[in-house]
Amino acid sequence: MKQALFILFVLWAGWKLYNQPGPVTLGPGVLVPETPIQEKGGSFVSHNFTGYSFTGLARFRIKALVLSKRDYSDGQAADLAPTDLALGWGNMSDESVLSQIDISQSGRFFRWSVASFPIPRREIETSSTNMHLIPSNDDIQNTIDKVKHGDIIQMSGNLVNITSDTDGWHWESSLTRNDTGAGACELILVDDFEIITPQQSVR
Repeated sequence: MKQALFILFVLWAGWKLYNQPGPVTLGPGVLVPETPIQEKGGSFVSHNFTGYSFTGLARFRIKALVLSKRDYSDGQAADLAPTDLALGWGNMSDESVLSQIDISQSGRFFRWSVASFPIPRREIETSSTNMHLIPSNDDIQNTIDKVKHGDIIQMSGNLVNITSDTDGWHWESSLTRNDTGAGACELILVDDFEIITPQQSVR
């Protein structure tokens, strides 16, 4: 009996390991040729985030490949935006290029390094970004939770600045894809989010 239980356990553990969700693989080639779209003005609907004031800066839409995903749980920023996505488009959505770039996220930053440049440095900088995602409802948060490295996503929302009503803490969004370093991330109040990875992808 003990041997039979042990065999069942091994089979169950193997099945769980085999079916663990992993990175999505879509093969070489540019998967997202479109560049992000940013529009001044537009309607901004205030959302009920108690204790914070939002300033709408611009409407923003993006279709991109997920280069990395990082969840955060500590601090005011994590209360509002628990997930960051590092996103790429153009040649930064080509797996043959990305295989030559080491990508990571920490401390609300997106970092990359290369042994040698597969594409020009400036193209890496201007065809990728780190985005702080503020979900406007639970359904959007649930979809964001399902995102994997290598997925193709599209989303829209408002780039915003945020100020705490109690202690003056503030968080500002970038308004250009051409910047780097501190302050270069987009802070987006997301009102639509979809995972549009082709069904033939390997997980």
